[in-house]
Amino acid sequence: MENEDYENKMLEAFIQKPEVFQWYKKAFSKYNINGIKHMAWVWSWWAFGGGIFYLLYRKTYLAALLIFIVSVITFKIPFVGIFINILLGGFGVYFVYLKYQKIKQDIETAIKDDEKRIETMQQLGGYNNWAIWVGGILSIVAMISLILYFAVLFNIIY
Repeated sequence: MENEDYENKMLEAFIQKPEVFQWYKKAFSKYNINGIKHMAWVWSWWAFGGGIFYLLYRKTYLAALLIFIVSVITFKIPFVGIFINILLGGFGVYFVYLKYQKIKQDIETAIKDDEKRIETMQQLGGYNNWAIWVGGILSIVAMISLILYFAVLFNIIY
């Protein structure tokens, strides 16, 4: 299998969303300069708006856990939450890239056949639809709580 074709198939198997494949391919190319990995700013509105749920959606559990812990520790400091979301908007995709590279390296070390590698990447990569539902439900609950808070604060309801 041609190298570029193989690389595209591996990434496509990991992303599992043909409509965003080109976007991730372009983003991931910014993290690799002549074979050297480096962090770069690549903006993602999904990472910015979704926060840790974007990371959970893309199965980057360790990064999501670390961001959650930092958020819990710093939640009382003004504007830290929005700062964290801005950082996730710019660097969140990098965590996905690191996850992809780790899985790819593990697969290529263990499996010699390209077709089996792609099949395995499809099984290990992908996304979690449940993260969208959980994030959406929690956002709705937070919005209702905020509305109720202000309604009580301004004596609209008792």
